[in-house]
Amino acid sequence: MDQKKKRMLILSAAAVLGVIVCIIGVYIKMFAPSNRVKDLSEYYGVKKNEVVILMQDRLYERKAIIEDGIVYVDYETVSSDLNKRFFWDSYENLMLFTTPTEVIKISAGSKEYTVNKSSKKVDYKIVKVNGDQVYIAMDFIKEYSNIKYKLYKKPYRLVIQNDFSNEHMYAKAAKNTQIRTGEGIKHPILQELKKNDELIYVSDTVRDGFAKVMSKQGVVGYVKIKHLTDSYYKTLKSDYKEPDYTNIKKNEKINLVWHQVTYQAANAGILEKLATTKGVNVISPTWFSVTSEDGSISSLANSLYVERAHSAGVEVWALVDDFSKSVDKAKLLTRTSSREKLVNELIANAIRYNLDGINVDFEKVPTAAGDAYMEFLRELSVKCRANGIVLSIDNYVPSAYTKHYDRQEEGIVADYVITMAYDEHYAGSEESGSVSSISYVKNSLADILKEVPKEKVIMALPFYTRLWKEEGSGDNLKISSEAYSMGNAAQLMSNKKVKLSWNDEVGQYYGEFSEGNARYRMWLEDEKSYELKLRAVFSEDIAGVANWKLGLEKSEIWNVIAKYVK
Repeated sequence: MDQKKKRMLILSAAAVLGVIVCIIGVYIKMFAPSNRVKDLSEYYGVKKNEVVILMQDRLYERKAIIEDGIVYVDYETVSSDLNKRFFWDSYENLMLFTTPTEVIKISAGSKEYTVNKSSKKVDYKIVKVNGDQVYIAMDFIKEYSNIKYKLYKKPYRLVIQNDFSNEHMYAKAAKNTQIRTGEGIKHPILQELKKNDELIYVSDTVRDGFAKVMSKQGVVGYVKIKHLTDSYYKTLKSDYKEPDYTNIKKNEKINLVWHQVTYQAANAGILEKLATTKGVNVISPTWFSVTSEDGSISSLANSLYVERAHSAGVEVWALVDDFSKSVDKAKLLTRTSSREKLVNELIANAIRYNLDGINVDFEKVPTAAGDAYMEFLRELSVKCRANGIVLSIDNYVPSAYTKHYDRQEEGIVADYVITMAYDEHYAGSEESGSVSSISYVKNSLADILKEVPKEKVIMALPFYTRLWKEEGSGDNLKISSEAYSMGNAAQLMSNKKVKLSWNDEVGQYYGEFSEGNARYRMWLEDEKSYELKLRAVFSEDIAGVANWKLGLEKSEIWNVIAKYVK
């Protein structure tokens, strides 16, 4: 072969080889995994002195801060996800934490905290305030919370475990592999994994062969599912000891009746009033009302009333209400000094008059003050617990618009939680209807038992009904009503010669009549309807029943109640 042909052959081979090399290069570029490493600080968007929060199996939206080696978490995150018993008083710049036996107070920027007037000290600032943002030291949070955490560096990552009751899905690396920023091998690497490194699933959805996971070092990203072992579930363990909220529990079913007292003379003749009842073991006079944002109360308490009730074997749980329209409930509840004064006045009166209990009937708490109201109840419970005073709390039936009352927490700190299963239709209702139908009672009971243990649940039932007046029709229908006692309601129907009919759906007798251009309607409360309710509530073996109010009942009703509260 001459030289010219050899050169041509070599050139051709080189060209082919070049093409092959190019094809291989393109193939590698298209299908080979990326070796590019993503900087974690850039990935998490972390600035100087910021700390990424990774909670259980998710990346948290807010960031903590670090100062002098101490990690601080913002108050909103703490109260919503770590421990809702921390409470920030923005008016008096105080952080509070209430245990079953003490109220801990921490001033912003201080290394000291106060426990029942005694001072204690740590070697770091407990609470920091940066503008409108409030932070709590993680070391202090951990002392009072069921959490575990570890801090990782470059960048700072706070990995928190705070769920010790639910199962979570895990897997291990089946081989050395990588966590990447996205679902594909071309995405940059976030962390190199070694065989048997444990990962928690962030999502159980698999896309393009990749699963979203988090490593124990707090790196969240994607791993090839075929590089993981079979998934398994486990519940994390904690050695944290939950605080012991001791409660007063009576050895008999509660049969409480409220006694509306609006002036001092109404306290007279309590023995005569009790003599008309049967099986009552608790009476709750409406003695106390909040009169000022500073925590002051008015009082109609009477020592002789208590002595005579006790002589009849009946406990006295005096009621305190928030009905005054002149009192700003948010100011009252959010300021520590106001709550303290209110608590101290209630406890002082309870001791002075030898009360057995306090019944809190706060029905005007604004949504924004829900946390502050709960803090008031915690603080009140500490002193009730210390003095052997029963704490009971009145509530509307569970609903979305009363969620801020936090009945679940009430069920922990209080001795009894009372659900007022009436006013299904009330004075301002846009339609006529029952004050307390059987389905309303049953549903209210089922809902409260989802949040409060049955041994603390008291269901409140009405001794009254409403006479509804309807005028006009359609868009021009005008509705008004007035409350009637059991006896007066029955008498009215008799006087009007109304033929009553039993309504199974409502669980009450119904009657109506017309006068002039008006139609009058009534769903009556009597022995039959009341027993239907009692049978329903006591079928769940709850703590007892409460009745609103003394004097509105028919005498026969006590024989019915007595059958269920023995």
